[in-house]
Amino acid sequence: MDLLIAFGLFLAAMVVCLSTGMSMLIALAIGLICFSVVALRRGFTFSQVVRMIAGSTKKSFIVLRILLLIGLVTALWRSSGTIAFFVYHGIQLITPSLFILITFILSSVLSYALGTSFGVAGTAGVIFMTLARSGGVNELMTAGAVISGAYFGDRCAPASSCANLVAAVTETKLYSNVRLMFKTGALPTLLTALGFLFLSARSPISVVDPAILEALQSSFDLSFWSVLPAILMLVLPLLGIEVRWALIASILSALGVTVLLQDMTLPDALKAAIVGYAPQSGALADILSGGGLLSMLNVCLTVFLSGTFSGVFEGTHMLDGVQGKIGEAARKIGLFPTMVITSIATCGAFCNQTIATMLNAQLLTGVY
Repeated sequence: MDLLIAFGLFLAAMVVCLSTGMSMLIALAIGLICFSVVALRRGFTFSQVVRMIAGSTKKSFIVLRILLLIGLVTALWRSSGTIAFFVYHGIQLITPSLFILITFILSSVLSYALGTSFGVAGTAGVIFMTLARSGGVNELMTAGAVISGAYFGDRCAPASSCANLVAAVTETKLYSNVRLMFKTGALPTLLTALGFLFLSARSPISVVDPAILEALQSSFDLSFWSVLPAILMLVLPLLGIEVRWALIASILSALGVTVLLQDMTLPDALKAAIVGYAPQSGALADILSGGGLLSMLNVCLTVFLSGTFSGVFEGTHMLDGVQGKIGEAARKIGLFPTMVITSIATCGAFCNQTIATMLNAQLLTGVY
């Protein structure tokens, strides 16, 4: 009964935060307090609960270092002209009947290189939505293409924080998982591309606003060197180099391109890497501003707090009853359908992929 009350209070806090726009960190903190109180009521000492929480954060730190590096990448790819390079040349490929398809493909490429859906939606996504509005393209179709492409990389990229978290909590190899995701994702990606090809023909773009192209060209040197950070990020993991070193190589090259090619001073470049990039051109302010180390603090705290849940759940065995029911379901309808249903339920309840990933690993590891 105490566990149900704790879950009820936690879900209520989640609903309040989602509906009012408050930070999800508040709901996560309330959840941690509720579940810790349950542990104390069940006879565990305060020091034991603290050790449970501390022990569970080790796996979170694997993801945290990736997230912090991604924060640096998202800022320096903006300042180095890397994102501008992709967007500029991507827009030039646009023909009236292929706009939505190109939006999907470019979003997929960028998300795979960056390993983040937020970084793509906040840059290329904004640009393509602006073009869609000015060119008379269906905005919902364009948004769908951006989101689909953004999630492609968020699932399959070696630099994806989600992919790294899954590998950590399941104690599997990241690159083996990525290869499997490519195999299972090939057909859905092809079908999605064909779908967007059809929608592109149904909703062609009437005109491409040249203002964005002119702003990008006048603000950045868009030579080959500006795309070097992305090439390193794409190629090095394929050569078996660890993701964090590929990210570091991309960061250093982007820093060099920013200073040597884009005429930004080293102190300004380092400041952008920490607090986020702010373009001098007002036309690009809404499109390319952002990124930076500080932008990832909220996400890092979310991952950290989410990780503490699994420690309390595992240490107190308070989910043993739920695991038993999941095991029964797996024997009746099969392991994979049970996993899909459980995953959908946890994602729907917690509205957070980090919590869902860690909780599903705990619920389903024993069943597997």
